[in-house]
Amino acid sequence: MDIVTLLLSAVLFGGMTFFSFGFAPVLFKQLPVAQVRPLLRGTFSYYYLVIIVLSALCTAAAFLNSGIAAALLAVICLSTVYARQILMPQINAATDRDDEAAFKWLHGLSVLIQLVQLGLAGWALVLLGS
Repeated sequence: MDIVTLLLSAVLFGGMTFFSFGFAPVLFKQLPVAQVRPLLRGTFSYYYLVIIVLSALCTAAAFLNSGIAAALLAVICLSTVYARQILMPQINAATDRDDEAAFKWLHGLSVLIQLVQLGLAGWALVLLGS
């Protein structure tokens, strides 16, 4: 079970890293902003769902190996539920009503959450790998 836990956590960390620092930035470089925004908007719901499911599986698997890693992964899961169910609709609503100030604040919060989650996933991975 240890290797399964480690692999699941590595997929979680790698997927989150790729989406944040690979997929999204490349879209902005390759396509006009008018095309990127609706594409990303449609992608986030699925991205968050994958992170919720994967982090929940990681939490369950890690529980037997490291309570601390399991707790870190559970925080990722719960904060992603918040991001998907509460924060994302608020960001979309701010965009739809052209409220740039609200969008910037809410988007900044979502970026901060994502960065914290990446740190937590990395920390969990280190704990599980040692």
